[in-house]
Amino acid sequence: MKISLQGVVKRFGATIAVDRTHLEIADGELFTLLGPSGCGKTTLLRLIAGFYSPPDEGTIHFGERRVERLPPYERNIGMVFQNYALWPHMTVGANITYGLRLRKLSADEIAGRLERGLRQVNLVGLAERFPGQLSGGQQQRVALARALVLNPDILLLDEPLSNLDAKIRVQVRAEIRRLQQELRITTVYVTHDQEEALSLSDRVAVMRDGRIQQVATPRELYERPVNRFVADFVGTNNLIPGVCTEQGRGGVIVDTPLGPVQAGPVDAVGAGERCVLAVRPENVVLGSGGENAFSGRIAFASYLGDTLRYDVETESGLVIKVDVRDSWHHRLLPVGEPLQLGFPASAVLTLPDE
Repeated sequence: MKISLQGVVKRFGATIAVDRTHLEIADGELFTLLGPSGCGKTTLLRLIAGFYSPPDEGTIHFGERRVERLPPYERNIGMVFQNYALWPHMTVGANITYGLRLRKLSADEIAGRLERGLRQVNLVGLAERFPGQLSGGQQQRVALARALVLNPDILLLDEPLSNLDAKIRVQVRAEIRRLQQELRITTVYVTHDQEEALSLSDRVAVMRDGRIQQVATPRELYERPVNRFVADFVGTNNLIPGVCTEQGRGGVIVDTPLGPVQAGPVDAVGAGERCVLAVRPENVVLGSGGENAFSGRIAFASYLGDTLRYDVETESGLVIKVDVRDSWHHRLLPVGEPLQLGFPASAVLTLPDE
């Protein structure tokens, strides 16, 4: 089921929670709304679900059907909440089939859908247990099964993994993606966790202050953010302020606190304009590293398991983060050690100054 939002605005008093949002979500797509707390992503999801009064402006379509004034039960959606929203006095089976019983389906139909739902989320044999007897990951699977047994056209998930520990979160998100691909159900997923968004999604919309900043595939979002906010929010970036002093076919020269920096070609910034350079820590190397080379000293070192991250204070005082992936074979450098670092022009993304 395709979802289309055109010019959607939602106000709460003087606060604009969703501001002129246009979105096209394809049939069968897993689409994620990503952003910090208070950016409007949950409000937008609840407008799609029908849990808020209609938007102050704009339209919402499911396929060819206009739905922004329809109640949730007429939209044929499945919803999974952050806090699971399970009835503690009901068994797993009763929780999963609650919506089916409200629809007054036959006992045979309910039993069949329950069996299929338990199998889909790997909870076979647990129908008679109560939520309090389950782990957090199992409870979230119950909530997911309860949404799926309704055979919804659209599945909506609001921060569904935020209450789980890190290892279980990875397992459950893989199951969500597997199920979504098997069922080919249009899914809108809300999270503030960039790793979740990048690993799960077909496309991601990054939101800030009620507005969508960029809609892109995970790879494009990571490698080609359109502005400073997206570059800073998605992953880790070294953000270097500067002024574009020269522009040509081969790239640009930017005057920065580090000195002149060569960057790749760019259309959004002209000569004499202020800009921000974005360089991922994994693209910075210790020693000579391409067209851009600088001196500095180790200010801090963090061991992250598969990565060593150095904060290198350059002669200008600007701190550059450097990731060393092969930490097993790398000698840990002490704080204060002088060194060279560098990065190629092709690794530098030039963004307009905000």
